[in-house]
Amino acid sequence: MSRQAVILAGGKGTRLRPFTTTLPKPLVPVGDLPILEVVLRQLKHHGFRDIVISVGHLAGLIEAYCGDGRRWGLKIRYVRESRPLSTAGALKLIRGLAPDFLTINGDLLTTLDYRALYDAHRKSGASATVAVCERRTMVDFGVVELDDKDRLAAYTEKPSYRYLVSMGVNVFDRKTLELIARNETLGIPDLIGRIRADGGTVRGFRNKAEWLDIGRPEDYQTAQDLFSDPQKRAKYLRS
Repeated sequence: MSRQAVILAGGKGTRLRPFTTTLPKPLVPVGDLPILEVVLRQLKHHGFRDIVISVGHLAGLIEAYCGDGRRWGLKIRYVRESRPLSTAGALKLIRGLAPDFLTINGDLLTTLDYRALYDAHRKSGASATVAVCERRTMVDFGVVELDDKDRLAAYTEKPSYRYLVSMGVNVFDRKTLELIARNETLGIPDLIGRIRADGGTVRGFRNKAEWLDIGRPEDYQTAQDLFSDPQKRAKYLRS
């Protein structure tokens, strides 16, 4: 079965300036390949051959580079935002969406098994499934807690906090798009909130995949270091 994926590639990539002054963020290279090509190769590997790319900023460059997708064995079509509609608002413009479809931000690198995420969503019957991974933050200070009378309640030296974060990869039931007005500017976190408020089930897909948000300069540098190592690069390209 050919699965369908929507790549959200319409943002301006302001955090990666000056790279994104002349290139859309998904075409910024990691090693010798644009981020977007890595994502496309991964999607094909996991059985996603029907691809929609939502474009906005410097859209023509993405369309010229990817074309119709045949060089990767994919079928690619595009939806253009006449004005920025954010990540969920852009979905409302797409015709011919599958009953369940995957969305992925066009500026991330991960070893996530997209097929496993999609199949888990279908099996659960959820309205939406969000891929999540664990992050840890170290605080380089002594963290102090005071009670309501300013008495010391706790003092922890350089604590470490663990939490789950969204990876920017999701699967949605097409019916959830009924919660979005046409031409409404709406982000995926807000759509998730509407789904829950409407009584829909939103599940998390825990995994231990590697994940980098290329919109963050520090993660972009990490990606460059990874792709300079042939073995590590191969791990992403065969994901």
